[in-house]
Amino acid sequence: MRELPITSIAGFAFGNAENEKAGTGCTTVVCEQGARAGVSVQGGSPGTRETDALQSENLIDQVHGVFLSGGSAFGLDAGSGVMHELEKREIGFDVGVTKVPIVPGAILFDLTVGDANVRPDQQMGKKAAQNALQGLPFLQGNAGAGMGASVGKLLGPSTAMKGGLGHYAIEVDGLKIGAVIAVNSFGDIVDPTTGERMAGVYDREEQRFIDSERVLVEHMNRNETNRFSENTTIGIITCNAMLSKPQANKLAAIAHDGFARTIKPSHMFVDGDTLFAMTTNEVKVDLNALSYLACYVVERAVLAAVKSADSAYNLLSYSDIKKGR
Repeated sequence: MRELPITSIAGFAFGNAENEKAGTGCTTVVCEQGARAGVSVQGGSPGTRETDALQSENLIDQVHGVFLSGGSAFGLDAGSGVMHELEKREIGFDVGVTKVPIVPGAILFDLTVGDANVRPDQQMGKKAAQNALQGLPFLQGNAGAGMGASVGKLLGPSTAMKGGLGHYAIEVDGLKIGAVIAVNSFGDIVDPTTGERMAGVYDREEQRFIDSERVLVEHMNRNETNRFSENTTIGIITCNAMLSKPQANKLAAIAHDGFARTIKPSHMFVDGDTLFAMTTNEVKVDLNALSYLACYVVERAVLAAVKSADSAYNLLSYSDIKKGR
């Protein structure tokens, strides 16, 4: 197993666009030749576009891009920008009079972090697609859909921490697989290898973490399902494995285990946790090994998002806590 830059997975282009002042952004993965794709939505409050087209029983089995966006439901508008940019470049299904790009995506809630009146729009989606196709550096942390991401909002913004965008990829015997994850979770972020709590509800005065799972149980008798809103972790798996459309959907579902390993708790009613899987469909692999590796790269990308984030919007980062600030 060898770690490699996610941008080295051939056939895919990765791009970000963001508004740092407003605290929001968009991330897109483009596949000019089309990628076989699947999706799994396991959070209770999703915001998505074109996911029905990816269901196993439906006709379409290729996409030309996938986007992740801040801005809550308003951010779905960024997908139209990605779509128009790809159409301009003649990327998409040929329908005679034009080419129609298939561009599913998902959003996260970041409206309370920066300026709630500024959301990812068509222009930002277009810019993310342009940056991807131009091969600009694909940054982590406070970038793209992770710009306004936060973690640990259970007790309010004063104890929340900075989330972000993370990516991680590996190569094993010709298989290349990676994940891009925007971490904006309800739960705490925990390194499953060491048990270290990296981000979550953090008491700044006492300089200690407060266990979200414990507090959640203590609040169990409060019948207010939406009191812990403003969450969702979303991501994209990219690979070159040979997969049918149903297998791509199953891979996306299994890879949610990477969320469950690192986000405590995950997949709550107030999360919109969604994972897409995209493949160039080239390398024959064992599906069980592939599933394990998909979980692994998702797990590592979640941790990378927190490790690479910088303190912003009055949200402390993992790196600043480690430095004792």
